[in-house]
Amino acid sequence: MTAPEFSRAFDPRHLADAAQHLVANEAERAALARRFSLVAIDRLEATVSLVAEGERVKVTGELSADVVQSCAVTGDDLPVAISEPLAFTFVPTATPSAAGEEVELAAEELDEIPYDGALVDVGEAVAEELALAIDPYAEGPGADEYRRQYNLDDEGPKGALAEGLAALLGKKD
Repeated sequence: MTAPEFSRAFDPRHLADAAQHLVANEAERAALARRFSLVAIDRLEATVSLVAEGERVKVTGELSADVVQSCAVTGDDLPVAISEPLAFTFVPTATPSAAGEEVELAAEELDEIPYDGALVDVGEAVAEELALAIDPYAEGPGADEYRRQYNLDDEGPKGALAEGLAALLGKKD
């Protein structure tokens, strides 16, 4: 397994009471942009509070980023500002369930991140939250014009072949 691009590891036994401000440097942002198929990540930062509850580490805070992604329609560069609340919990890695055994997760377990060893990697968790916040179908201001120009609208098939098929099927426009 390769090392995370934006690693910020904390020891749950020695957490500071103050909020932590995490900022990705240029190399980390470039590596994450490649990983998430973005044109660029101009800024990535998070302010987080970490609270140990036994072996569990509860993390809350705010993620803030400026990314450049490709418009889903035109492929043009599309700058996007992202601001997301953060709330997840690191939990010790559970023992694997038996092969074929069904595992059902409760709602509160959906934002749990397993960890093993002595450290929790908040930076990697922030990077994963960024990936979840990116709209994979984001469209820029020229998307509608591009659709019209290249007949990519949602009005269905057009042209002589489509009209002939519709006539055979007894459909009318």
